[in-house]
Amino acid sequence: MVEKTRSRRFEVIVLPHLDAAYNLARWLTRSDTDAQDVVQEAFLRAFRFFDGFHGDNGRAWLLSIVRNSCYTWLQGNRKQSLLTPFDEESHSLESGDANQQANNPEAILERNDDLRQLNRALESLPLEFREVVVLRDLEDLSYKEIAEVAAIPIGTVMSRLARGRKLLLASVGHLKQESSDGL
Repeated sequence: MVEKTRSRRFEVIVLPHLDAAYNLARWLTRSDTDAQDVVQEAFLRAFRFFDGFHGDNGRAWLLSIVRNSCYTWLQGNRKQSLLTPFDEESHSLESGDANQQANNPEAILERNDDLRQLNRALESLPLEFREVVVLRDLEDLSYKEIAEVAAIPIGTVMSRLARGRKLLLASVGHLKQESSDGL
């Protein structure tokens, strides 16, 4: 009975954050299959140590485990992780109303191009900046939660986020310039 209660509690507190865990792992490892492996390992660790979780923020707790699992994986697979290509099509952000998209093919192409450029720019960020940008801007974590997940002071979160966004903007501008030069 105790194991059933523990499993149910895990399902309620941790399982809803599976998408956020995968998203973080995907951006850190730069690979679908590696992210799936890391998330699986992270969930196994989370379940194994769930009795030690006494907080009220299961999302931040889980993302800390995912982050640590990613860094462990990256240390052992650094060469492979740097060579793994990013699949822009399967990770582009969906946007807008379907009817509006269907009515304006030019807008669709422009939006898709912008998303590809943004994905490439985010992919190019150094890991410590990419991590905080993903956690804040894609996963909508608070500075406090990011500090908890990344085990860094809030000031460092704010600094990395500001620098990451600045690098991201510069990279997007550079990519847009390259694409307009190519026309």
